Parts: sequence; C-alpha cells; structure tokens
Amino acid sequence: MGQRSPASSGNMGDNHSGLIHIPVMVEEVIEAFGACDTGWVVDGTLGLGGHAKALLDGYPGLSLLGIEVDKEAVEYSKCALFHFGKRVKIVHGTYAEMGTLSSQAETNDVIGVVLDLGLSSLQLFDPIKGFSFNRLGPLDMRFSGAGSLTAGEIVNNYEERDIADIIFRYGEERRSRKIASAIVARRPLENTMQLAKVVEDCLGRGRRRTHPATRTFQALRMAVNGEIDNVTRGIKEGINLLQRGGRIVVISYHSIEDRVVKNLFRDESALCVCPPEFLICDCHHEPKIKLVSKRVKRPSRLEVKRNPRSRSARLRIAERI
Repeated sequence: MGQRSPASSGNMGDNHSGLIHIPVMVEEVIEAFGACDTGWVVDGTLGLGGHAKALLDGYPGLSLLGIEVDKEAVEYSKCALFHFGKRVKIVHGTYAEMGTLSSQAETNDVIGVVLDLGLSSLQLFDPIKGFSFNRLGPLDMRFSGAGSLTAGEIVNNYEERDIADIIFRYGEERRSRKIASAIVARRPLENTMQLAKVVEDCLGRGRRRTHPATRTFQALRMAVNGEIDNVTRGIKEGINLLQRGGRIVVISYHSIEDRVVKNLFRDESALCVCPPEFLICDCHHEPKIKLVSKRVKRPSRLEVKRNPRSRSARLRIAERI
C-alpha cells in the first residue's frame, strides 16, 4: 500500500501519541527546487508538513500554499508551520482542484508543485478512518470523510464481478476473483478486521513479507477516493499552474500511480501524441514540460534502512517550458 510517512516528530492527541513524522526522499525534493528557489510552491498533499517545512527552511525566498484533504492534518500543519508566518497559506481541499484553490488564495508566480501521493501515517493510524487491516475500525476509507461511497458499500452491496474488477484494477491482485467470491460468501462485513480475515483465509499467510490483504485494502481505498482520476487531474492542474522554468515533483508508491505519472509526463513533454499508426503528425501538440530526468529516482539504501516505508517510493521531476 502506498503510504506518505508523517512529517515531523510530535503527538497527535490521544489517538496519535508518539506519531513520528519522516518525510520521504526529502533531500531529493529540496534538490529539485535548487534552480527555482523564489516564488510560491504548491504542496498539494501537505499531510503533516514534512516536505513543506524542509522547503521553507531550505529556501528563504519560497512561500508555500499547502493543500490537504484531511481536516485533522490541516489543523496539525497549521500549528507545525505557524512560525513561518505569511510565507505559508494552508487550505482544506483536494490537489485535483489546485488551480482554483491557488487562485482563491491569491498565490502568484507558482514556481513549484509537490505531490506526495498515497496514504499518510496519520490516516493509517486512525482506526476510525478504516484504512488499516491491523486496527479495528469501520469499513470507511474516505480521505476527507465526505462523499457517500465507502469501502463498506463496495464489499457489502456491489456485485461479485464488480468487486473483483476493483481489486484487480487498483490492487493488481491476480486472485481478485477468488477474493471477491470469499467476500460475497461472508458478507455482511462490518469492520476492517473482518475483511482482513476473509482475505487472509482466502489466500493464506505463507511466508509473505506483507499482509495478504494489502492489495485488497489498497484497491478499495483507491476506488473510494477516485485516486487515479485525482492524480491525472492534479498533475495537469499543477503543470498549468507553473510559470516557465518551474518544476513539478511527484512521489508515488506503487506501479499503478507511477504508470499514470510516467505516461502524463511523457505525453505533456512530447512533440507528437498521434497514434502510432499515423504516418504523418496531425495533432499539432505543443509540449508543456521537459523531463528533468528520464529515469525514475528511488530512495537510497540508507533512507530505506532508516524508514522502511520509503522502499516503494518513486520520484519523477518535470520542468515547465
């Protein structure tokens, strides 16, 4: 499951005591903005403010608009970044609407966009949100708590075929049909532990490094929150926001997200997006970005050792032209 690690040490009240905040690939993110260190950066997945704090500390000429869908994280980050004063604006919302939110916040000269995709530890550690198969909670999985679709709605009311399709598409789980059949046979399911047990009984534990329900929980979370659509919209919004020479940095945590990022960066940097069967270009496409590095960046061995959750992180950088 893709996860955003929290951003700074501290307590999050009774439900989050001792929650440690370690931003992923923070040195690489800071380095990415070395050539554009004056103006506004939009952090579309603010979380607990780890990357935001590092950028503001590293570049005194930067100001930052933080966007976060989780209201609890918004309140925490306001406190964590309070000492930066007018250099920081924080709003509740989704990065898929960063163009509108940036306009409303009157942030001009946007020279950077950061998107750290996936699930934060704040969300994972809160059982009420229902993201974790290791904690008893409702089958919710909504990032913001808004909207009618929940994981419970999917597992208890969707057709078996549709459940299998979701688990296969968003979890890349090759045994999705077997899992969906087991879910339908055991429903209604009332909480996360029941769902995790159904999947574990279905697949077995064996010598797995990860829990057998990892891919199923990932798939349900992505379906509930429309994550792939948000990634697509968010990257396009971010590119359009940037002024010439500005950079967009995206960190993803699993192959589905990374494939979307890679393909969008490829298309937006291409001179032609005509189908391969076209012998003559007729698209009149004008590239908006150039790739800073064609190869994806991965965390160092030292970082993975220090923060095991970073092991699946993939970082891509593009520059507005």
